[in-house]
Amino acid sequence: MLPFIGDKVLAQVHDGTVKPFVDHELARGAAPKSINNALGVISAVLNRAARHWRADDGTPWLRQAPPRLERLSLAGRQAQPYPLSWDEQDRLLRYLRKDLANAVLFTVNTGLRDQEVCALRWDWEVSIPDLDTSVFILPEGATKTSTARVVVLNSIAKRIVDAQRNNGTDYVFPVRGRRRGRLHTSAWKRAWTKAGLPVDETVLKGVHNLRHTFGRRLRAAGVPIETRKLLMGHANGDITTHYSAAELGELLAAAEKVTDRGIAQTPALTLIRRHAQGVGKVSEVKEKSREGSAA
Repeated sequence: MLPFIGDKVLAQVHDGTVKPFVDHELARGAAPKSINNALGVISAVLNRAARHWRADDGTPWLRQAPPRLERLSLAGRQAQPYPLSWDEQDRLLRYLRKDLANAVLFTVNTGLRDQEVCALRWDWEVSIPDLDTSVFILPEGATKTSTARVVVLNSIAKRIVDAQRNNGTDYVFPVRGRRRGRLHTSAWKRAWTKAGLPVDETVLKGVHNLRHTFGRRLRAAGVPIETRKLLMGHANGDITTHYSAAELGELLAAAEKVTDRGIAQTPALTLIRRHAQGVGKVSEVKEKSREGSAA
C-alpha cells in the first residue's frame, strides 16, 4: 500500500486516496477478499490513531476516527469450502510425503487451523490418566481467536502424536528440525492437483478444507452444535480450558466419531452457484464418493 498512500499524512487517507491501490490490485488479479483484508488494516490503523495513539502532549494522532473504508462486494466471487470425502482424503494423503501427511491427517481429526498445527508444542501436552490419553492446551497467543483452547485426541490423532514423539524438537510437527512454517505449501498444492481434487475458482483449495471436513463429519455423526463448537475452538463466552475428566471424556467420544467411516460419512456437497453469464441461472455440482453414500 505504501507506494499509493505512504507519502500522505493520516488525515489524507480515505476512500479517494486508497482507490488507486484498489484499482492496481484488481488489475493484477488480486481477489476482492484479499483487497478487503488490506483495507481492513488501513481502517484499523486510522481508528487506533484516533482512539489510542497519542503524541507527547497527549493529543491523538487523528482528531476523529474516519468513516469505515468502503469494501468491495464479494457477492458471487467468494470460493466455497470443499469438505473431503474419505476417498478424496485417501488420495490426497497418498501424494504427500510422510511428515506432511501426518500433519494433515492430524488436522483433519482435530479441526485445528494451519498455524495452530505448525506451532503445536510438546510442552502444551497434558496427560489425563483417568482417560489413558492426553490433550493439548493451546495458549491464547497460539490461536486465531486469541482464546486458549483444549484439543482432544481421537484414536487417529493420538496414534499420530505418539509416532511423532522423540523427534528432537520442541514441536510436534517440525520440518528439518525446526518449526514448520505452514501446511499450505507447494507440496500441498501439487498433491491436491495429483489427487484430482477441484482446481477451479469456485472452491477453496487450501488446508482450511481439512477443518471444514472435520466439522462436517462431526455434524454428520450427530454431534450436538455445542460440542462441535468446543471441538472446533470457536470463540464464545462458554470456551474454557477447565474440564473434568468426565467432560473431557464426552469431548473425546464425540471426536472419536469422525474416525468411523460408516457413521461420519461426509455428506454430498452441493454447490449452487450463479453462472457468470445470465442472471438468475444456477448450476448444481455434486460431490460423489466412491462408497456411493449419498446424503
